[in-house]
Amino acid sequence: MSAPHPPHVKALNCPSCGAPLTIHGMQHTLTVVCANCLSVLDAKDPNLQVLQKFEAQQRIQPLIPLGTRGKVRGDTYEVIGFQVRGIEVDSIIYTWAEYLLFNPYKGFRYLTEYQGHWNDVTVLRTLPEVSALGARPVAKYLGETYKHFQTAEAETRYVLGEFPWQVRVGEKVTAMDFVSPPRMLSSETTAAETTWSLGEYIPGARVWEAFKLPGKAPSPVGIFENQPSPYKGSPKHVWVIFLILLAALFVVAQVTNALSAKQVVLQGHYSFTPGSTGPPSVVTPTFELKGRPCDVEFAIRTDLTNNWAYFHFTLMNTDAGEASEFGREVSYYSGSDSDGSWTEGGPTDDVLIPTVPAGHYYLLIEPEMDATAAPMNYSIELRRDVPAMSYFWIAALLLLIPPIFTTFRSITFESRRWGESDYAPSSD
Repeated sequence: MSAPHPPHVKALNCPSCGAPLTIHGMQHTLTVVCANCLSVLDAKDPNLQVLQKFEAQQRIQPLIPLGTRGKVRGDTYEVIGFQVRGIEVDSIIYTWAEYLLFNPYKGFRYLTEYQGHWNDVTVLRTLPEVSALGARPVAKYLGETYKHFQTAEAETRYVLGEFPWQVRVGEKVTAMDFVSPPRMLSSETTAAETTWSLGEYIPGARVWEAFKLPGKAPSPVGIFENQPSPYKGSPKHVWVIFLILLAALFVVAQVTNALSAKQVVLQGHYSFTPGSTGPPSVVTPTFELKGRPCDVEFAIRTDLTNNWAYFHFTLMNTDAGEASEFGREVSYYSGSDSDGSWTEGGPTDDVLIPTVPAGHYYLLIEPEMDATAAPMNYSIELRRDVPAMSYFWIAALLLLIPPIFTTFRSITFESRRWGESDYAPSSD
């Protein structure tokens, strides 16, 4: 069996300006646009009848020059056509570029570009199934569901090269886009037919590499409708890691709590009368802290009612001759008003002193109150080796930061995507 004959291009001249033309799409080409005078010619007419001649406000230079060849999905394609199309939304015209690629054995495919966002597009031979899901249409194709993104009237605004259809500047179609990133289903409807295509988002750098273009691809602007989210799956993954670490933190907290001695080393019950002539301070009996340096918890219990008290403590290490001073205020008020009963503060207080070394200690307690206040009864309890559970709560809150941040970024990305759709909030 002999090998297929290599395809041949066809050289012609523009009947309008005489410029040379080359037909690369062979029998598939129906129209060709002269790059010199922008005449749209009938490629099937032996005399190249002029179908349309348009005046462009400015010449548009394609990012991929016509005639450039490159590999797309392993096959070599040549850029033979270029058009600019646009839609008008709120009196603003948004345009994008479409590059027609041709391989004599594989046929046609397209590259579309909008503000640095590229899609590899092929025309579908089988039609998607379109239905309504609530108030939003959806399209199903090969088991995948695509959500409706927008419907608009698209107009051809500029053309160059050759095309397998009767291209016209000013031609309008009703375009519908359905997205399931990184893919997008699009339909174009005219009075005669509806054509469906499937696009897949690709980075501009891949286009530059495939066609060996000089320099770097323009950086994308904004978020395109089928641009894959860099956070897809990330929030779920990060939340799973958070739950695992939280469970591990809970186990550590439970083990720490179980291994802590929580040994009571001092208990005392005292009373204080404001304005009394007696000494207001109390010196406790000496007590001993044994073992490694660890936390000591001070628990203060009072019978205060609608009053306050301030306690000045001095913890004296008799072995080292060192003292540690700190103060705590206890206040408790309650009552009722038009909104009902209320309370403020409480009659008890707890404070944790970290890393107290072993040794013999006594405690000096100096309470203060308003001189007209009623006498107060209070008790002091010291416990050694009490775990600081607040540290575990702080650690849990810190572990929350990555999943919350990642989830926020993901939601923000999707919000910006759909902010450009027909379903954007009215404020957008």
